[in-house]
Amino acid sequence: MPWFRNLIHLSSSTTFRTQSSLKPITTATSLSYAFTHQLTQFSTAATEEKAAEADVSDKGSGAGTIAARYAGLAPTKGDEKPRVVVLGSGWAGCRLIKDIDTGIYDVVCVSPRNHMVFTPLLASTCVGTLEFRSVAEPIGRIQPAISREPGSYYFLANSTGVDFQNHLVNCQTVTDGAGTLEPWNFTIAYDKLVIAAGAEASTFGIRGVKEHAIFLREVHHAQEIRRKLLLNLMLSDVPGVSDEEKRRLLHCVVVGGGPTGVEFSGELSDFITRDVRQRYAHVKDYIRVTLIEANEILSSFDDRLRIYATKQLIKSGVRLVRGIVKDVQPEKIVLSDGTDVPYGLLVWSTGVGPSPFVKSLDVPKSPGGRIGVDEWLRVPAVQDVFSIGDCCGFLESTGKPVLPALAQVAERQGKYLAQELNRIGKAGGGRANAAMEIDLGSPFVYRHLGSMATIGRYKALVDLRQSKEARGLSVAGFGSWFVWRSAYLTRVISWRNRFYVAINWLTTLVFGRDISRI
Repeated sequence: MPWFRNLIHLSSSTTFRTQSSLKPITTATSLSYAFTHQLTQFSTAATEEKAAEADVSDKGSGAGTIAARYAGLAPTKGDEKPRVVVLGSGWAGCRLIKDIDTGIYDVVCVSPRNHMVFTPLLASTCVGTLEFRSVAEPIGRIQPAISREPGSYYFLANSTGVDFQNHLVNCQTVTDGAGTLEPWNFTIAYDKLVIAAGAEASTFGIRGVKEHAIFLREVHHAQEIRRKLLLNLMLSDVPGVSDEEKRRLLHCVVVGGGPTGVEFSGELSDFITRDVRQRYAHVKDYIRVTLIEANEILSSFDDRLRIYATKQLIKSGVRLVRGIVKDVQPEKIVLSDGTDVPYGLLVWSTGVGPSPFVKSLDVPKSPGGRIGVDEWLRVPAVQDVFSIGDCCGFLESTGKPVLPALAQVAERQGKYLAQELNRIGKAGGGRANAAMEIDLGSPFVYRHLGSMATIGRYKALVDLRQSKEARGLSVAGFGSWFVWRSAYLTRVISWRNRFYVAINWLTTLVFGRDISRI
């Protein structure tokens, strides 16, 4: 039983602490023991590493040399399962981790976050419609083998590089800042490597964006937006604040008219209409929302839906501005026509681009700088390496267009690659350099399932066309909002989080949004 296993584990930990207290242990030794205790295949003595380092110049640059410089997971042996290393915990990586056959492979996930973010509902957490934990799914729940199996792990770390020739991934642990432990460097040997490192927000080289704007891609971004919004509401209520400063503090500017920007603007307008006007009556006339887009909002949606969304956003109080941001300053942004737009909260949602890690990899790139892959999602320049999600795109030689950076694309790629790896493993090709003669089967084919977006005031858009030029069902209104909520409620990974989401929606409907600044 779970409680009995926990009791045994607690007793073992207590015994170790009692025995270790009999002799002094240095900080370095404690760190080394912590890692070697968790990873039995890690190097076990600092002295052995130093001795191996001293031998580097004599031995050249083989796999053993690199592994000796840092502690790490050694290559798998004949009596062990092949190891699949997954870099990233987004939609693509987590779907692969969920579907991979852990009876065939050991799974190692490396990511700076230990959870997957259900991004379609992230905007709702910024204003208190949902709680943050409702959109975060722990990796250990997605794939329980990572918590239980002796050869499967999750490491809170960033990938700093890949040695494709020697099948090694270089990693560095993630810490909480200057007051914590120094980052620990280590390496992981892989039999199969899946790069699902995602992408980063595009700033287009505009000065001041990273310093002053807030992106909306992670849970901590949503937490920062919520705290900033509520802080500005409370500061504007303080005696002595001028009307001009109140208008600046309570001006929320969203840059980017894609689904994320529109959904956040809709949630924000709902929050203002239903909650701010009731609970911050002294400043209710000062708060406003501006959405800035260079072209048309929701450009991938049907024209009728875009016109409907524009009307509804204006009706709910969102000011739409067509313009290009030229400069971002601490309290205002400057548009290309010279217009100054003061702001108290600036949210940046203008698409994504390749991350520095992806740019650093010495592999062929697809148009746009993503990792180039073939029809089977392999990186053709190297052995046993695959790439899925926002960080990859089809090479020009395949004749296929680069797929959009959407959750459904990433999830479908993760599902497909898990099936392929399972089939390769059953055919005996799970080991490094062992799948060259194995037929990979049917290539990956993506079929668009449609797009959805909520625009606030219990209204949403549902566009079920295969592409912008194709014909299909496109609807908007309350019925679409109900479909939007039902669809995403069923797509939330675990029943635990589905329950959280449903209860949060019900609580918000009955009692309003939570405005506590925690």
